[in-house]
Amino acid sequence: MKKKVWGGRFKQRLDPLADKFNSSIHFDKRLYPYDIKGSIAHCRMLAKKGIIREDEAKKIIDALNEIKDELDKGKISFGGYEDIHSLVEDRLIEKIGDIGRKLHTARSRNDQVSLDTRMFLKDAIEDVLKKIKILQLALIEKAEENIDIVIPGYTHLQRAQPVLLSHHLMAYYEMLKRDKERFRECRKRTDIMPLGSAALSGTSFDLDRDMVREELGFKEISRNSMDAVSDRDFIIDFIYASSMLMMHLSRLSEELIIWSTQEFGFIDIPDSFATGSSIMPQKKNPDVLELIRGKTGRVYGSLISVLTMMKGLPLTYNKDMQEDKEPLFDTYDTIKDCLEIMERLIRNISFRRERIKDALRGGYITATDLAEYLVKKGVPFRTSHEIVGRIVLYAIEKGKELMELSLDELKGFSDLIEEDVYEWLDPIKSVEKKEIYGGTGPKHVRRMIEEAKKEILEEDE
Repeated sequence: MKKKVWGGRFKQRLDPLADKFNSSIHFDKRLYPYDIKGSIAHCRMLAKKGIIREDEAKKIIDALNEIKDELDKGKISFGGYEDIHSLVEDRLIEKIGDIGRKLHTARSRNDQVSLDTRMFLKDAIEDVLKKIKILQLALIEKAEENIDIVIPGYTHLQRAQPVLLSHHLMAYYEMLKRDKERFRECRKRTDIMPLGSAALSGTSFDLDRDMVREELGFKEISRNSMDAVSDRDFIIDFIYASSMLMMHLSRLSEELIIWSTQEFGFIDIPDSFATGSSIMPQKKNPDVLELIRGKTGRVYGSLISVLTMMKGLPLTYNKDMQEDKEPLFDTYDTIKDCLEIMERLIRNISFRRERIKDALRGGYITATDLAEYLVKKGVPFRTSHEIVGRIVLYAIEKGKELMELSLDELKGFSDLIEEDVYEWLDPIKSVEKKEIYGGTGPKHVRRMIEEAKKEILEEDE
């Protein structure tokens, strides 16, 4: 058991089981690059303010860089340390002696861990934003490739109205666009530099917090030391944004799973993204999509975990807060994997055009168009709705689709119906009439695809 940085006040060593229970090194070790980067900035500031000498600062910084190199190369064992902060400090003192003990001047692990986590999360958010953009590009490309395919649109999982497949795919682009907005908002609230708050009350040393902020690339400095060391809102924000993202990925997964069934048969999932059965030789299962759907619950669980952990904590720091990192790390690892696998899968699925065309022939999916046709002839909509309802019932009883009804049959319900009605009963022409902004009309959908590409390009700039 390593000597504790807080051990001076204690007579007894920590019980081995309590030591293991208290330790966070097994998960917070991934923060070491940020811990060292933050320590170097803190050290430079201490030297600038004359709190330590310049030659001492140089020895500390040189040693910290050596420690980072050793950690990068796996030369340091994490065993026996309480947390990553203790490991770095212990190794520093081993290398340069008492000078290393000066690094922690005007700093607490409370503001240190907040700093490390915020730096980690800023990088994580940038990575997630890039991965969302790549998935959006995959959806745009798939929408462009299949701009001519019309599919049944659904409500209540019942055939409703015809829509462009591209319009359907671009709906997920819009969901992902909102996800990016949430992550960007989270980034704003993460981009606050807490170092200098110390344990909870600040410090009597005259620190240059703005120098540290600038060196570490933060936009703002925390305004209240008590809030700074106890704030975990930014972590909750991230997991909430991730939960929304996973909900959208889960919905997309569900639709692709349904579309891949023999009952629907709209898409083919490549063998490279499917698995088989240990007993049924014929099976081809969409396990990758099912896992994305399943991992959504995992991220939701992380959100509830941190919310519940924080809900009753008095100011300021409490050890409960150590329980924030595993849900945070797991959430990040989960969503980046799901984004990557979904992007690859989207690029590799193919659409079964003939099967989709067959699906357009059933379900009376142009009934609303027929109602609008009558409205344009002067019939009030509610009356038109009732007339078309009777026409559909008649067609069901006769075993016909709307397009198969003769003009005489249709005129039996309204003398206003003429030969031009068949243009309104054709699913392809139905889509072409929906050129309203936000609708499924081909010209509009093409414009939306171009707007989406422009949005992505502007992000890059």
